[in-house]
Amino acid sequence: MGAEDQVRELVASVPPASREAEEEARRRHSRLTKPPGSLGVVEELGARLSAMTGTCPPPVPRRAAVIVAAGDHGVLARGVSPWPKEVTALMVRAFCEGRAAVNAIAGAVGAEVFVLDVGVAADLPPHPRLKKARVRPGTGDLSMEPAMSREEAALALLAGARLAREVLEGLGEAGTGGERRDLLVTGDMGIGNTTPAACLVAAFTGLPAALVTGRGTGIDDATFEKKVKVVESAVRLHAPDPRDPLGVLASVGGLEHAALAGVALAGAANRTPVILDGVNSVAAALAAAALCPHCVDYLIAGHLSTEPGAAAGLKQLGLRPLLDLSMRLGEGTGGLLAIPIVRASAAVLAEMATFEEAGIGVPD
Repeated sequence: MGAEDQVRELVASVPPASREAEEEARRRHSRLTKPPGSLGVVEELGARLSAMTGTCPPPVPRRAAVIVAAGDHGVLARGVSPWPKEVTALMVRAFCEGRAAVNAIAGAVGAEVFVLDVGVAADLPPHPRLKKARVRPGTGDLSMEPAMSREEAALALLAGARLAREVLEGLGEAGTGGERRDLLVTGDMGIGNTTPAACLVAAFTGLPAALVTGRGTGIDDATFEKKVKVVESAVRLHAPDPRDPLGVLASVGGLEHAALAGVALAGAANRTPVILDGVNSVAAALAAAALCPHCVDYLIAGHLSTEPGAAAGLKQLGLRPLLDLSMRLGEGTGGLLAIPIVRASAAVLAEMATFEEAGIGVPD
């Protein structure tokens, strides 16, 4: 079976969310010892978790993991970022050694860190946290040629899906079995990757480059203008068709975007909530949703990145971010910070008493 056929098989394995469990959760919320609607978004998220898992109350997620997909980008040669591509490999090493922001935040919220090399343009030493599935050493320059072939986009997507399944099934840091995880967070690493992210958001939303392109690592005005022109020219050159999401990924995406789309699809196929991080995670989610509309039912917007493409993408997906902390680092950091809210949303449904259980009469 070819890679594209395997992608289609993965898409077909995603079940629709349970509207029955969702409605049961809403009815239960109306009977809990609180004024109706008083927990706001927490109530809505709890109902969505019931829909995802197909049960009410939903299980409280106990073991979370962030999957950081990493890749390099040929478009960096166009001067869209002042940082050299070598930083990608250096940051992957920092993730593996536990010295990056994603590690600090993951430790604070009780999550594990897994790193996927799907396209880093450097050889990386083995590490228990690192999964090597490099499709190619970085993408082509999307301003002049397709970022990758359709086959490569499919292979990168399948690499992300494969690692997600392994993590959910209990893969340990040393590759040993263990307790399965029940909550995923998508993270990214790739110098220059907010340029293909902007291209993906423009392709899937139909918005102009100027409205979905951000400053990434904090570029100056001249570099930002250059970046917007690169996104404009790439979208014009390739004319990506959102009805062909794999083709969009191949022409203007990144290997890590394809991999994170696979993570989202594998999570959905396993009825597992997937928390999105910033603009790169959102761009990948747009591709996953275009491949499989049911996938959106399993996605949670962890936070609102300051990158404009993130807001545009979340609006397209119909997802409301849980947090707004003016973050734009990536790595999965903002998504990780939403984990306590997700856990609390499930716990409210599972652990609060109803008025009947508490012996309290409901006023007319």
